[in-house]
Amino acid sequence: MIIAIDGPSASGKGTLARRLAAALGYAHMDTGMIYRAVAAKLRQAGATPEDAAEDAAAALEAARSLVPEDLERPDLRDEAVSQGASQVAAMPAVRAALLAFQRRFAHEPPGGQAGAVLDGRDIGTVVCPEAEVKIFVTAAPETRARRRHKELLERGEASIYARVLQDMRERDARDSGRAVAPLKPAADAIVLDSSRMSAEAVFQAALDAITAQQAAADAKDPGAQDAGAREA
Repeated sequence: MIIAIDGPSASGKGTLARRLAAALGYAHMDTGMIYRAVAAKLRQAGATPEDAAEDAAAALEAARSLVPEDLERPDLRDEAVSQGASQVAAMPAVRAALLAFQRRFAHEPPGGQAGAVLDGRDIGTVVCPEAEVKIFVTAAPETRARRRHKELLERGEASIYARVLQDMRERDARDSGRAVAPLKPAADAIVLDSSRMSAEAVFQAALDAITAQQAAADAKDPGAQDAGAREA
């Protein structure tokens, strides 16, 4: 089973995706980390963000050689990696390679796990439109800005709430208005507003949707269910 979790920054989609993956025993991918992982691999090879922009061949090779373990690197939050990520994300060939990487992860989860949960901004619309369950997690900009402001302060970083809110609104406008893969719910996505729900309520609603989908699939193919029972 493929579960697509989309939504804007600080909506709670990452927390939900990780919790669902843990509860179901599925693989999890935070797709926001893949461009950072490519930049980190380039930096490890001695490239700077400027080099990454000039050496498209090296960036493409780094993208093609990406493995799930690269998404666990401890340096993905470094400022230099962040700058490099914005450079490689603008390269069409790199984006195409990473789209293929995400789809392989979804259809062939590492470790032979029975499913995958991917969170991002266009999983249900572009990366995996065939996902059995699509959830779009959103929240009011003010709610998301408060969360991000609190997160930054807890990490010891300087933060001004008004600036965080402004930046978030600007990013929302860019993400929603871009011509390629705009941020929007898939037509068949379940929309959960986390500003009006507790984290537990969001998790339960998502889990209920997944359980309902699994039951519907079993009802359509009772033979597969019986075979699974015999194997057990």
